Amino acid sequence: MDQQLFFLINSRWTAPWLDLPMAVASSWDFWWPFLLAGGILVAIFGGFKGRAFLLVAGLAVGITDGIVVDSLKEAVGRPRPHEVFPGVRTLDLERAKPRFLALAKPIHEEYSLSRILPKGGNSFPSGHAANNFALATVVAIFWRRLGWLSFFPAAFVSYSRIYVGSHWPLDVAVSCLIGTGIAFLVCTTARAAWNAAGPRICPQIHLRHPDVLA
Repeated sequence: MDQQLFFLINSRWTAPWLDLPMAVASSWDFWWPFLLAGGILVAIFGGFKGRAFLLVAGLAVGITDGIVVDSLKEAVGRPRPHEVFPGVRTLDLERAKPRFLALAKPIHEEYSLSRILPKGGNSFPSGHAANNFALATVVAIFWRRLGWLSFFPAAFVSYSRIYVGSHWPLDVAVSCLIGTGIAFLVCTTARAAWNAAGPRICPQIHLRHPDVLA
């Protein structure tokens, strides 16, 4: 079932007009300058809530990516689709510096030509899916009324990882749950820590902001 769904998404549910958006969504090199600039703006103009969000989001994504995802990749060692099946279509932006200049170039498209032995073992879990859902969960908790909208771009990025041939659907689905679960745990821990230590360390700030997530 996992393989069948992968080949539907990767080979049949495709369109030329979708290739570029999917490749862009999957490119960390494309997005990190914008995320860095956004984080700086939030740190400067976001007040206590904005800076608390950056701290909690950084912890959630850092734990997800640096500890859980890396550990599971090494422990599970599941090969990527193109490492075990021929005919897998892989998409990526062409090389360019800065990365957004790749938008003016054709998409880099390749097909795996023959069955080869697994090498990377980096298919499970998907760091893109786990990290984006961790971030979306923190956004949804901090900005409850509209924050849930952040799950739409997170889902789009996660789906793109299957579309461009980097991950199996099951890898992505489980990774979304991993990121969401870790983000909830980090947010709960941050609230408990602020409630316990805030009144002693920063009594005036805690008086104005009794709930670090609100």
